[in-house]
Amino acid sequence: MQGIDSRAQFPSRSEGSAEMIGPIIETEDLTKMYGPHVALDEMSLKINSGATGLLGPNGAGKSTLIKTLLGLIQLTSGEGKVLGYDIRTQGDSIRQRIGYMPEYDCLTLEMDAVHQVKYCGELIGMNTNIAMQRAHEVLEYVGLRDQRYREISTFSTGMMQATKLACAIIHDPDLLICDEPTNGLDAKSRGFMLDTLFQVVKQGDRSILMSSHLMEDVERICDRIVMIHKGKLIAQGKIEDLKAIDREIEIWVWGGASKMEYALQNAGFSPRRTGRVMRVVRQDETTYDLVLELAAKTGVQIRRMEDYEPSLEDLFLVIMERLGYGVKSSADLLKTQAQPRSVAPSPSRPGGEF
Repeated sequence: MQGIDSRAQFPSRSEGSAEMIGPIIETEDLTKMYGPHVALDEMSLKINSGATGLLGPNGAGKSTLIKTLLGLIQLTSGEGKVLGYDIRTQGDSIRQRIGYMPEYDCLTLEMDAVHQVKYCGELIGMNTNIAMQRAHEVLEYVGLRDQRYREISTFSTGMMQATKLACAIIHDPDLLICDEPTNGLDAKSRGFMLDTLFQVVKQGDRSILMSSHLMEDVERICDRIVMIHKGKLIAQGKIEDLKAIDREIEIWVWGGASKMEYALQNAGFSPRRTGRVMRVVRQDETTYDLVLELAAKTGVQIRRMEDYEPSLEDLFLVIMERLGYGVKSSADLLKTQAQPRSVAPSPSRPGGEF
């Protein structure tokens, strides 16, 4: 599978796409039940244009939410609009303006890639000749120029995922919805897929809703996130705002880490420690001074002390541990005082026991 040509441009239609004013996705009390099982529980969302990650563990309701937004399954109750279209009654119009890359297998193995992608274009109403031209363009864009006449049954998992992406962007959609786009990929193919999606968003100036249980993938592509669990919305907002709930200071101690840990506990902190690395909740600017005072009193050296930048995975764990399922926005999250949890040292900064 070849890499993306750095000179290649996102293959847009000549007539362009209309800019959406206001939320591109909006739902109110969205509920979906399968018998007694509640898959979506009164979910209310407002998602603006740009790159948004849809996070949650397996079984959280991510795929069900996507299918309801596409108008592929009927709601039990509630309302929703995508790109201004009603998800209850205008599913066909929604699907004409959205590119959908599903998690499940959706390719015809007996077809070659270019005719598979062309066929997807025809399904949404594209002229046959235009669909063929576009199929060549998008297959080159996703790195399959030299493999476009190969039968899909001979493709690797990475090549199949790239073909699914080509099918999703053939009509230059206003919104791209990807359900676990890196699922089953090795490290190289995963990196290639993420690079391609990044170019679609940044170079192609398109919006994306990307569902994944891999926090690193979402953080690489997206500016905002929606977190769901057991069908409920638990958090929504900008990643940088949501991360503020985990304000901590990372402290590297030399000589007497156990004494320093005890001193911090006596001062009212709840340090999380691995070897000589500790983290405490940053209450305000005076926290730094207090830590230095405690170190001086106990005769311990502070080799390094800095603000700790949590990962998206850290953030998700914090929310799940502390806040339950009723939190709706980053503002609500910021009202909740941080509490201690387990800590592992940064991979590049291993700390031994002292």
